Amino acid sequence: MASGWGWGNLFGGNAAKNKDAPKNAILGLRSTLEMLSKRERHLQNQMDEQDGIARKNVAANKGVAKAALRRKKNYEHQLEQTSAQMLTVEREISSIETANINKETLDAMKNAQRAMVNIHGGLTIDIVDQTMEDLREQHAIGDEIAEALTQGNIGQGVDEDELDEELAELQQEELDNKMLKTGSVPISDQIQRMPAVGTGEIKGKQQRVEEDDEEEELRKLQAEMAM
Repeated sequence: MASGWGWGNLFGGNAAKNKDAPKNAILGLRSTLEMLSKRERHLQNQMDEQDGIARKNVAANKGVAKAALRRKKNYEHQLEQTSAQMLTVEREISSIETANINKETLDAMKNAQRAMVNIHGGLTIDIVDQTMEDLREQHAIGDEIAEALTQGNIGQGVDEDELDEELAELQQEELDNKMLKTGSVPISDQIQRMPAVGTGEIKGKQQRVEEDDEEEELRKLQAEMAM
């Protein structure tokens, strides 16, 4: 039949005893302190009693009074010893409590250190730098892929003639806006207001009007640009 006792129980029991040792020591010292406190009160009562006997017999029976004082001195000496013992016990309790707190603090710091080691594991500065470099490379690859995917669509089907036409429209619109600001009448309005004449005459006059207006507008535009 196998026994339930073994090396594991032995070491486990020792560990438990070592852990409870400070607490047990403090409990024992407090029990001793309580006993000394009771003895202190008892000795004080005995001293008060012998002092009363001495006072009562100081005139009538000096021998009894003297014996009472002798017993009082004996109790007083025991009381002094008891008080000194109580101070020693109290000091030991404080020392054990302080030592136990220091141990608990150290154990907590050790646990924190082990936790930090587990968290960092094999992490080193070189690994961190390499990881950041790999991330930068992947970001660059992502940018290149995005550019490659959109490169064929950007600017596809652009007609240069269409761009020139749109540019000319913008220039004409800008010119019309400037003429409106300066009070000049656009060429098309002046042509529409001319009286009806022969076709040849209209064409000649229209050509001259257009040339004059163009020169006039050109001069105004040059003047505005010079301002």
